[in-house]
Order: sequence, then structure tokens, then C-alpha cells
Amino acid sequence: MPTAPVYPVALVVEGKPCLVVGGGAVAARKVASLVECSADVTVVAPEVGEALRALVRSPGEVGGSVRVEARCYRPGEAARFRLVVTATGRSEVDQAVAHDADAAGVWVNSADDPARCSFLLPAVHRQGTVSIAVSTGGASPALAAWLRSRLARLVGPDTSTIAQLLQRVRGDLRAAGRSTEEVDWQAVLDGEVATLVAAGRTSEAAAALRRAVGLTRSG
Repeated sequence: MPTAPVYPVALVVEGKPCLVVGGGAVAARKVASLVECSADVTVVAPEVGEALRALVRSPGEVGGSVRVEARCYRPGEAARFRLVVTATGRSEVDQAVAHDADAAGVWVNSADDPARCSFLLPAVHRQGTVSIAVSTGGASPALAAWLRSRLARLVGPDTSTIAQLLQRVRGDLRAAGRSTEEVDWQAVLDGEVATLVAAGRTSEAAAALRRAVGLTRSG
């Protein structure tokens, strides 16, 4: 388990080569998360379970690719990937994979073994473009999932709409030669925008947002 606080990031893995070692249910969950984020995933395992086979057959309408190689992990091959997850349930294999990845400077997650992880996988809730991630620094994935479920109740479908409105306005600010850092976004979000979106008045919300950031004049 890490002795220092973890540094939270949101990785862009779209189109990036990622390796998952293992063919069981745990590995299938890791693969599903990567595919959802459009990664190009290679799975290496001598035996592949039904959950993973189902994912390979139907990776989803939006997502990356999955290629399965039915074999044992080859020493050193972790170095060819941008991101590695090992979840074989066999400590000697997971340790070898983690060692190879770390030696090659590749980020690695070893399931249920935080001491050998260079990154930890948080519990995640997604609502459109908005993601909520909760980590306990490896202390308790169950606690992270418990907290994620409770936080998810605060994030309704309106949140994704607000995010899209903010994205457009931030782009307009940059196009106007202004910095997005000059806006007090907390004050903007505490105003009428969220209430208008919740009422289904999206066009009015967009106009209110533009007024709040000074892109249009009030009155």
C-alpha cells in the first residue's frame, strides 16, 4: 500500500496499446473498463473465462478493441505497452508482470496487490462526460465502491448537460482571446444555470451561462 497520498489523474487511453494478463472474471472487469475508454487491449491468458469471451464477442458500440492471445505471459513483453494490468490470481505471475512493467517504466496495476502497483484503479461512476472516481489508496476497494454509490446519487442526468454547456462556453472564451481561469466557475454554477437545466430549459441555461461569463451583455 502506498505510504504517500496518491496523485489523482484521468488517463486518456483511447487508441493506446494496453495489456491485461489473466482470463478470469477480475481480468474481464479490467478489460471492460479499458474498452469503455476506447483502449486497444491485448489479453494474454492460457485459459479465457466466459465473461471475457462474451466481451470479445461484443465489445460494445463505443469502445476500443480486444485481442486475446491464449498463451502464457512472456517475460519482458510488458515493455511493449503503455499500460499494464495483471490479474491472474497467481502471485508469481503477477509479480513477474509487475516487475517487467516497472523496469520498463510502464504504468502497472496488479490486482489485489497495491504494493506492486504504480497506479491504482478507483471506483468510478460515469454520467456522460462526467466521471466520479473514488480511491482509498489501496486500503479498501470495497469502501471506495461504497462511497462511489453514494456520490452517484448526487449526479443526475442534468450534470452531463451542464458539462456540455460549459465545454462550449470555455471554447468560446478561448476563441475570444480570454482565459478560462479568469471566471469564477463556482459562482457561475451556484447561479441559475443548474436550475434552468434541471427544468429542461437548456437554451435559457446556455444564454444565462454566456451572460454570467461576460460573453453577452445583460439586459
